[in-house]
Amino acid sequence: MADWATISSLATAGGTLVLAAATFASVRSANRSARLAERSLAIGLRPVLMPSREQDPPEEVMFADEWMVTVERGRAAVTEDGGVIYMAIPLRNVGPGIAVLHGWHLYPERRLSTASHEDPAGFRRLTRHLYVAPGDTGFWQAAIRDPRDELRAPTLRAIGERRPLTVDLLYGDHEGGQRTISRFDLMPGEDGWIPSVSAHWRVDGVDPLPPLPSAAAG
Repeated sequence: MADWATISSLATAGGTLVLAAATFASVRSANRSARLAERSLAIGLRPVLMPSREQDPPEEVMFADEWMVTVERGRAAVTEDGGVIYMAIPLRNVGPGIAVLHGWHLYPERRLSTASHEDPAGFRRLTRHLYVAPGDTGFWQAAIRDPRDELRAPTLRAIGERRPLTVDLLYGDHEGGQRTISRFDLMPGEDGWIPSVSAHWRVDGVDPLPPLPSAAAG
């Protein structure tokens, strides 16, 4: 004789289990959709900085002391005048989001992409807000004015001996996220300093291109 109470309890338990499984699947799907939507939004805001191209328009760069320099034809400016070291790199934003420049770190030598960057907290802050619109051009600028600055002497030697320099730029999107460090190599040329990018690091989130091992450096 069938125990209908037991059968009913089992049926109820089975239905509850099916409902729980369906709810779990629905929640997972919703979470996945939310993550995809969030990532799509982030991609739409992400800036990526590169050196400007030779055909891009010139950029007039004015410093706080009203010293001015024009960077054009994809060439950077690195010079000393009146005891001050002035630097400027013409930039192009190849990403879909506005780039907001935060800070910089200078190496008075060539720094390969296999060498890690400094802690972003130690980067020198810019004294003015610099923006580069998506698909447009702009610039980075900085100056070394203090005679006691630890970078002054080695940078002056590099400039005088026409040796390469490396500048790491810290920037992010206009929402304050997706901070990125791009490494710019500055090679001395006949008509200025030739900038190129050797590495990009994402400070916020997972870096899609982790550093190569030293043995793989080319």
